Amino acid sequence: MLQLGQRWAEVFMKERPGATIQVTGGGSGTGIAALINGTTEICQSSRSIKDEEKASVKQQRNAEVSEIPVAVDALAVYLNRENPVEHLTMEQLRRIFQGEITNWKDVGGKDGNIILYGRENSSGTYAFLKEHVLANGDFAERYQPLGGTAAVINAVVKDANGVGYGGIGYAKDIKTISIAKDATSEPIAPTMENALSNKHPLSRFLFWYIAGPPSGTTKELVDWVLGPQGQNVVKEVGFYPLKGTDAP
Repeated sequence: MLQLGQRWAEVFMKERPGATIQVTGGGSGTGIAALINGTTEICQSSRSIKDEEKASVKQQRNAEVSEIPVAVDALAVYLNRENPVEHLTMEQLRRIFQGEITNWKDVGGKDGNIILYGRENSSGTYAFLKEHVLANGDFAERYQPLGGTAAVINAVVKDANGVGYGGIGYAKDIKTISIAKDATSEPIAPTMENALSNKHPLSRFLFWYIAGPPSGTTKELVDWVLGPQGQNVVKEVGFYPLKGTDAP
Protein backbone atom coordinates (compact mmCIF):
# COMPACT_ATOMS: atom_id res chain seq x y z
CA MET A 1 0.00 0.00 0.00
CA LEU A 2 3.05 2.28 0.06
CA GLN A 3 2.42 3.53 -3.47
CA LEU A 4 -1.21 4.31 -2.65
CA GLY A 5 -0.41 6.08 0.64
CA GLN A 6 2.26 8.22 -0.99
CA ARG A 7 -0.12 9.35 -3.71
CA TRP A 8 -2.89 10.14 -1.22
CA ALA A 9 -0.48 12.19 0.86
CA GLU A 10 0.84 14.07 -2.18
CA VAL A 11 -2.62 15.08 -3.45
CA PHE A 12 -4.04 15.88 0.01
CA MET A 13 -1.09 18.14 0.93
CA LYS A 14 -1.47 20.07 -2.33
CA GLU A 15 -5.08 20.81 -1.41
CA ARG A 16 -4.26 21.60 2.24
CA PRO A 17 -0.85 23.34 2.29
CA GLY A 18 -0.80 23.43 6.11
CA ALA A 19 -0.98 19.65 6.43
CA THR A 20 2.13 17.47 6.67
CA ILE A 21 1.93 13.73 6.03
CA GLN A 22 4.90 11.39 6.08
CA VAL A 23 4.51 7.93 4.57
CA THR A 24 6.89 5.08 5.40
CA GLY A 25 6.88 1.54 4.00
CA GLY A 26 8.03 -1.76 5.43
CA GLY A 27 5.01 -4.07 5.33
CA SER A 28 1.72 -4.32 7.20
CA GLY A 29 3.36 -5.92 10.24
CA THR A 30 5.75 -2.99 10.52
CA GLY A 31 2.84 -0.54 10.32
CA ILE A 32 0.84 -2.36 12.98
CA ALA A 33 3.89 -2.42 15.27
CA ALA A 34 4.21 1.35 14.78
CA LEU A 35 0.53 1.79 15.65
CA ILE A 36 1.02 -0.21 18.84
CA ASN A 37 4.06 1.77 19.98
CA GLY A 38 2.59 5.12 18.98
CA THR A 39 5.06 6.14 16.29
CA THR A 40 2.34 6.46 13.62
CA GLU A 41 -1.12 8.00 13.58
CA ILE A 42 -2.37 5.82 10.72
CA CYS A 43 -1.34 2.26 9.91
CA GLN A 44 -1.90 1.02 6.37
CA SER A 45 -2.43 -2.73 6.17
CA SER A 46 -3.28 -5.18 3.40
CA ARG A 47 -4.42 -7.73 5.97
CA SER A 48 -6.88 -7.62 8.86
CA ILE A 49 -5.42 -6.74 12.24
CA LYS A 50 -5.24 -9.69 14.66
CA ASP A 51 -7.06 -9.80 17.99
CA GLU A 52 -3.78 -9.87 19.91
CA GLU A 53 -2.60 -6.80 18.02
CA LYS A 54 -5.82 -4.97 18.90
CA ALA A 55 -5.23 -5.91 22.53
CA SER A 56 -1.69 -4.53 22.36
CA VAL A 57 -2.97 -1.21 20.98
CA LYS A 58 -5.50 -1.08 23.84
CA GLN A 59 -2.78 -1.80 26.38
CA GLN A 60 -0.13 0.54 24.96
CA ARG A 61 -2.30 3.38 23.65
CA ASN A 62 -5.36 3.04 25.93
CA ALA A 63 -7.61 3.15 22.87
CA GLU A 64 -9.71 0.81 20.80
CA VAL A 65 -8.58 0.25 17.21
CA SER A 66 -10.64 1.92 14.48
CA GLU A 67 -10.71 -0.22 11.33
CA ILE A 68 -11.38 1.69 8.11
CA PRO A 69 -11.57 -0.11 4.74
CA VAL A 70 -10.06 2.34 2.22
CA ALA A 71 -9.82 0.38 -1.04
CA VAL A 72 -10.39 -3.00 -2.66
CA ASP A 73 -7.64 -5.15 -4.13
CA ALA A 74 -7.40 -8.38 -6.06
CA LEU A 75 -4.26 -10.18 -5.05
CA ALA A 76 -2.82 -11.15 -8.43
CA VAL A 77 -0.57 -14.02 -9.43
CA TYR A 78 2.26 -12.75 -11.63
CA LEU A 79 3.86 -14.73 -14.47
CA ASN A 80 6.43 -13.79 -17.06
CA ARG A 81 4.81 -12.76 -20.34
CA GLU A 82 6.49 -15.71 -22.10
CA ASN A 83 4.73 -18.20 -19.84
CA PRO A 84 1.76 -19.79 -21.70
CA VAL A 85 -0.16 -20.68 -18.50
CA GLU A 86 -3.42 -18.70 -18.40
CA HIS A 87 -5.06 -19.91 -15.18
CA LEU A 88 -4.51 -22.01 -12.06
CA THR A 89 -6.75 -23.43 -9.36
CA MET A 90 -6.29 -22.48 -5.71
CA GLU A 91 -5.07 -26.02 -5.07
CA GLN A 92 -2.47 -25.80 -7.84
CA LEU A 93 -1.35 -22.46 -6.46
CA ARG A 94 -0.98 -23.95 -2.97
CA ARG A 95 1.02 -26.91 -4.29
CA ILE A 96 3.28 -24.60 -6.32
CA PHE A 97 4.15 -22.32 -3.41
CA GLN A 98 4.56 -25.25 -1.03
CA GLY A 99 6.96 -26.97 -3.43
CA GLU A 100 4.76 -29.94 -4.36
CA ILE A 101 4.52 -28.88 -8.02
CA THR A 102 7.96 -27.88 -9.28
CA ASN A 103 7.68 -27.92 -13.09
CA TRP A 104 5.48 -25.74 -15.29
CA LYS A 105 4.64 -28.71 -17.56
CA ASP A 106 2.59 -30.16 -14.68
CA VAL A 107 0.12 -27.24 -14.88
CA GLY A 108 -0.06 -26.88 -18.67
CA GLY A 109 3.11 -24.87 -19.26
CA LYS A 110 6.47 -25.53 -20.84
CA ASP A 111 9.08 -27.85 -19.34
CA GLY A 112 10.94 -25.71 -16.80
CA ASN A 113 11.56 -25.52 -13.07
CA ILE A 114 9.15 -23.16 -11.28
CA ILE A 115 11.00 -20.34 -9.49
CA LEU A 116 9.11 -18.89 -6.52
CA TYR A 117 9.19 -15.20 -5.63
CA GLY A 118 7.12 -13.28 -3.09
CA ARG A 119 7.04 -10.91 -0.15
CA GLU A 120 8.87 -11.12 3.18
CA ASN A 121 7.02 -12.30 6.28
CA SER A 122 6.39 -8.76 7.61
CA SER A 123 4.15 -8.14 4.59
CA GLY A 124 0.37 -8.25 4.87
CA THR A 125 0.27 -9.63 1.33
CA TYR A 126 2.53 -12.51 2.43
CA ALA A 127 0.24 -13.14 5.41
CA PHE A 128 -2.87 -13.00 3.21
CA LEU A 129 -1.51 -15.55 0.72
CA LYS A 130 -0.22 -17.80 3.52
CA GLU A 131 -3.66 -17.81 5.16
CA HIS A 132 -5.95 -17.95 2.13
CA VAL A 133 -3.90 -20.12 -0.25
CA LEU A 134 -1.55 -22.17 1.95
CA ALA A 135 -4.11 -22.59 4.79
CA ASN A 136 -1.34 -21.27 7.08
CA GLY A 137 1.08 -23.93 5.86
CA ASP A 138 4.73 -23.20 5.12
CA PHE A 139 6.20 -21.89 1.88
CA ALA A 140 8.67 -24.13 0.04
CA GLU A 141 12.30 -23.88 1.19
CA ARG A 142 13.32 -22.47 -2.19
CA TYR A 143 10.79 -19.61 -1.94
CA GLN A 144 12.63 -16.29 -2.37
CA PRO A 145 11.26 -13.45 -0.17
CA LEU A 146 11.81 -9.96 -1.58
CA GLY A 147 11.48 -6.53 0.02
CA GLY A 148 8.52 -5.07 -1.83
CA THR A 149 6.07 -5.90 -4.59
CA ALA A 150 8.09 -3.90 -7.12
CA ALA A 151 11.03 -6.25 -6.46
CA VAL A 152 8.75 -9.27 -7.04
CA ILE A 153 7.57 -7.80 -10.35
CA ASN A 154 11.16 -7.10 -11.40
CA ALA A 155 12.21 -10.67 -10.62
CA VAL A 156 9.35 -12.21 -12.62
CA VAL A 157 9.94 -9.85 -15.57
CA LYS A 158 13.53 -11.14 -15.78
CA ASP A 159 12.74 -14.82 -15.16
CA ALA A 160 10.69 -16.74 -17.75
CA ASN A 161 10.06 -19.50 -15.17
CA GLY A 162 9.25 -17.18 -12.30
CA VAL A 163 5.97 -16.81 -10.42
CA GLY A 164 5.12 -14.17 -7.86
CA TYR A 165 2.15 -12.43 -6.31
CA GLY A 166 1.04 -9.01 -5.13
CA GLY A 167 -1.58 -6.31 -5.48
CA ILE A 168 -3.15 -5.76 -8.87
CA GLY A 169 -2.00 -2.13 -8.75
CA TYR A 170 1.61 -3.16 -9.34
CA ALA A 171 0.89 -5.44 -12.30
CA LYS A 172 2.92 -3.82 -15.06
CA ASP A 173 5.12 -5.50 -17.68
CA ILE A 174 4.00 -8.94 -16.49
CA LYS A 175 1.09 -11.31 -16.98
CA THR A 176 -1.69 -11.79 -14.42
CA ILE A 177 -3.66 -15.01 -14.57
CA SER A 178 -7.17 -16.11 -13.69
CA ILE A 179 -7.73 -18.20 -10.56
CA ALA A 180 -10.36 -20.90 -10.02
CA LYS A 181 -11.64 -21.84 -6.57
CA ASP A 182 -11.38 -25.53 -7.51
CA ALA A 183 -11.05 -27.85 -10.50
CA THR A 184 -14.76 -27.58 -11.37
CA SER A 185 -15.03 -23.78 -11.07
CA GLU A 186 -14.56 -21.17 -13.76
CA PRO A 187 -11.22 -19.32 -13.59
CA ILE A 188 -11.81 -15.70 -12.54
CA ALA A 189 -9.63 -12.79 -13.66
CA PRO A 190 -8.48 -10.19 -11.05
CA THR A 191 -10.64 -7.38 -12.49
CA MET A 192 -12.42 -4.59 -10.59
CA GLU A 193 -15.84 -6.11 -11.25
CA ASN A 194 -14.73 -9.52 -9.97
CA ALA A 195 -12.99 -8.05 -6.93
CA LEU A 196 -15.95 -5.87 -5.92
CA SER A 197 -18.38 -8.77 -6.31
CA ASN A 198 -15.97 -11.05 -4.41
CA LYS A 199 -15.96 -13.52 -7.32
CA HIS A 200 -12.18 -13.51 -7.50
CA PRO A 201 -10.90 -16.01 -4.90
CA LEU A 202 -8.18 -13.61 -3.72
CA SER A 203 -10.19 -10.39 -3.40
CA ARG A 204 -9.52 -8.35 -0.25
CA PHE A 205 -10.02 -5.00 1.42
CA LEU A 206 -7.10 -2.68 2.11
CA PHE A 207 -7.31 -1.06 5.53
CA TRP A 208 -6.32 1.92 7.61
CA TYR A 209 -6.03 1.37 11.35
CA ILE A 210 -6.09 4.17 13.92
CA ALA A 211 -5.85 4.11 17.73
CA GLY A 212 -9.22 5.51 18.79
CA PRO A 213 -11.66 7.45 16.60
CA PRO A 214 -9.95 9.74 14.06
CA SER A 215 -9.89 13.43 14.96
CA GLY A 216 -8.42 16.70 13.71
CA THR A 217 -6.32 16.50 10.55
CA THR A 218 -6.42 12.70 10.70
CA LYS A 219 -10.22 12.76 10.45
CA GLU A 220 -10.02 15.27 7.58
CA LEU A 221 -7.66 12.93 5.75
CA VAL A 222 -9.82 9.86 6.40
CA ASP A 223 -12.96 11.65 5.18
CA TRP A 224 -11.12 12.86 2.08
CA VAL A 225 -9.71 9.38 1.29
CA LEU A 226 -13.20 7.87 1.55
CA GLY A 227 -14.68 10.62 -0.62
CA PRO A 228 -14.70 10.98 -4.42
CA GLN A 229 -11.21 12.54 -4.70
CA GLY A 230 -9.50 10.01 -2.49
CA GLN A 231 -11.22 7.10 -4.18
CA ASN A 232 -10.28 8.48 -7.59
CA VAL A 233 -6.63 8.28 -6.46
CA VAL A 234 -7.28 4.59 -5.70
CA LYS A 235 -8.24 4.09 -9.37
CA GLU A 236 -5.28 6.14 -10.62
CA VAL A 237 -2.81 4.01 -8.66
CA GLY A 238 -4.36 0.80 -10.00
CA PHE A 239 -6.43 -0.54 -7.12
CA TYR A 240 -10.23 -0.57 -6.93
CA PRO A 241 -12.43 2.07 -5.23
CA LEU A 242 -14.84 1.03 -2.52
CA LYS A 243 -18.21 -0.13 -3.80
CA GLY A 244 -20.85 2.57 -3.63
CA THR A 245 -18.44 5.51 -3.76
CA ASP A 246 -18.85 8.06 -6.52
CA ALA A 247 -15.25 8.24 -7.64
CA PRO A 248 -15.18 9.85 -11.10
